[in-house]
Amino acid sequence: MIRKVSYLAFGVALGATVTLGAPSALNFIAPSAYAAVADTYRQLNLFGDVFEKIRNDYVEKPDEANLIEAAINGMLSSLDPHSSYMDAKAYGDMQVQTKGEFGGLGIEVTGEDGAIKVVTPIDDTPAAKAGILSGDVIVSIDGDSVQGLTLDQAVDKMRGAINSAVNLKVVRKGAKDPLDFRIVRDVIKVKSVNSHVESGDIGYIRITQFTEQTADGLRAAMDKFKTDVPADKFKGYVLDLRNNPGGLLDQSVAVVNAFIDHGEIVSTRGRNADETQRYNARPIDFSKGKPVVVLINGGSASASEIVAGALQDHKRATLIGSRSFGKGSVQTIIPLGQNNGALRLTTARYYTPSGRSIQAKGIEPDVQVLEDVPDELKGKDDTKGEASLKGHLKNGDDEGHGSQAYVPPDEAKDKALHAAFDLLRGVKTVESLKMEMAKAEAPKADAKVDGKGDAKPAETKVESPVVIPPVGSQPEPVLKPGPTGK
Repeated sequence: MIRKVSYLAFGVALGATVTLGAPSALNFIAPSAYAAVADTYRQLNLFGDVFEKIRNDYVEKPDEANLIEAAINGMLSSLDPHSSYMDAKAYGDMQVQTKGEFGGLGIEVTGEDGAIKVVTPIDDTPAAKAGILSGDVIVSIDGDSVQGLTLDQAVDKMRGAINSAVNLKVVRKGAKDPLDFRIVRDVIKVKSVNSHVESGDIGYIRITQFTEQTADGLRAAMDKFKTDVPADKFKGYVLDLRNNPGGLLDQSVAVVNAFIDHGEIVSTRGRNADETQRYNARPIDFSKGKPVVVLINGGSASASEIVAGALQDHKRATLIGSRSFGKGSVQTIIPLGQNNGALRLTTARYYTPSGRSIQAKGIEPDVQVLEDVPDELKGKDDTKGEASLKGHLKNGDDEGHGSQAYVPPDEAKDKALHAAFDLLRGVKTVESLKMEMAKAEAPKADAKVDGKGDAKPAETKVESPVVIPPVGSQPEPVLKPGPTGK
């Protein structure tokens, strides 16, 4: 019995000390505060009693570590949907995600009918050099069949120490027999910024998520535009944040600072007034005042909303698309030490420079442009938004629900993108775009009304956008730990 009780000795003793010693130790605390403290520790003692009963009397010997983790998860689930406990593995995966580099092969994969299919090999990586092609189906990894593995499990098996080798067996369309590849892992950098010059006069920049690589990637793209396009011919920038789930707060601040040279970018406000932090721009505007259009939609969350909201408030950019997701809270990652993982805890709300809270409301674009959705995807093209998440932080009575998150895979059919190009080239104005889009949507609105003039029921919506963020992505801005963290 001594061995069993020892696990709880410190916690129970602490509770007893506070409870029994309270009359003398808490003489100068208000009676209501004293009662609250005493009640808290009585509840902790209750937890200890329940835990001990389960350990001693449950029909089968329970896994004590699992019991503790379940209790922690239960406690955090009572808060908001973005606070959670990460075990050591999940914490490691999160660090890989935010750092933007890892030891691996350099392929993007997806699960399809129980198989692991290569979406594309990343240029200049071990997989690309070895000859892996888009459409290849991976059937075994190091001699073990992938049947029964989840996508995450397959990815974990392919990642590993740099300079270590992995053997893949691949089925390729048109090949008679499976192909064998021995590939040596290397450092793989996740490219969060993709860019190109559009028709010789516009710089297109797509940010897929905010990692430690994002600010440097953005600066490199902007420098290349300046090299490739004469300043007198350059019309401006399209910053595409559609279906970007967010990421690191400091990177979103750096992205905004690439387009403005003064003023507040974002503020974060915690429970106590002295926890307010303000992030201001430095005089380093890399864009040199060139026009900017930002594309957003229902899948643009968190750090994406920080960027869009700041540029909109500064009147530095025109926003085109559909209302953003509405995640206006900040999570701090608090490592728990000794291989115990970390706590992801919501510690603040963020506000745009004008003082807007986007929590559960989202950002409305300056010009709403809704894409033409294929019939087979109708009803599946919207996100429900932050306001539909159970336990979300409330933000008044006018919360916003749902917005289109479909992005046409064919750029020729991408209405928002072409609206951005037209605006930058002066072919259309904001007002003419608004009128054009309203005219285009009018027949659709009429089609939803039956002969009696009653609106037909809305389409059933699903929470996930059609364009799914990368596996393991974080739809929230994350503050790196402060003095209490790493």
